[in-house]
Amino acid sequence: MASFGIKVIRPALKAVSAVSAEAAGRLAFRIFCCTPSRKPKSAKEAALLKAAASTMERSRKMTLSFAGGWFVAHHFARSPGAAGPRILLAHGWGSRSAYLATLIDGLLAAGAEVVAIDWPGHGASPGRSLTMPQAVRAIDAAWRHFDGFDVAIGHSFGGASLACAAGAVVCDVPARVPGKLVLIGAPSEMTWLFKGFGKMMALAPVAQSAFEGMVERLSGRRIDGFDAARILGMLRKPVLVIHAEDDKEVSAAHARRYGAAGPNVELYWANGFGHRRIVSAEPVIDRIKAFLGEGKKAAHLRRIA
Repeated sequence: MASFGIKVIRPALKAVSAVSAEAAGRLAFRIFCCTPSRKPKSAKEAALLKAAASTMERSRKMTLSFAGGWFVAHHFARSPGAAGPRILLAHGWGSRSAYLATLIDGLLAAGAEVVAIDWPGHGASPGRSLTMPQAVRAIDAAWRHFDGFDVAIGHSFGGASLACAAGAVVCDVPARVPGKLVLIGAPSEMTWLFKGFGKMMALAPVAQSAFEGMVERLSGRRIDGFDAARILGMLRKPVLVIHAEDDKEVSAAHARRYGAAGPNVELYWANGFGHRRIVSAEPVIDRIKAFLGEGKKAAHLRRIA
């Protein structure tokens, strides 16, 4: 958030808190969930979107609904004769599916079927806000429409959302557990974001408690239940975590938390690619494609034995 916005919002929250700390917490949550403008922030981003157009035009765009909203999904069918996995692909906060076009091309070349979702408030989807419970509900909607996914791949917020969906953190939504998970530059838990935002906005302790309590009101789960690393360690499904130690948006400490979660989690360092370039880096895409193929030969031998 721009420093000017902070200077304006912080005293406003303080004024509201003087009347009602509970109201200040609710207002802070609304601000926290506001999504950024969809317009490219630079000429480089505009060029990326233009280059992605040919890939995105290959998809069938559809709308899917969940309780309280709807979003757009981009469905890329497998190439004729291909037999790759069905993959759910989720972008990060402030991004859109088109920014993952290079990764999509790589997955399609590997014979996969890909469903890339634009979160509410992002890309072609409506709205100007997004919460983690909404993201989990969107994943559930895609899961029901496509009758499940073999693999789920998510960048940043998208990765954490996929992990939380697998852990059934929203009490009225069933666990949506793919056979394999790939998390790229993803936070390992949500508490740090809320604490950081509260500190930035100088929220009083009572207002901070109300701010964090909004998560439980929407999901039926306390914020500390949104612990993606703990969830993945308990699932025991193969997980590939990709991160760059030079990531300035999501600390590498999150990747190390994932790596320590259990023997099912493999940590792959993609240093030098930061937080955003990592999703289109050739070594990263090659590692993901190799991960998708791991275990296929063993499974085939078990079937014919």
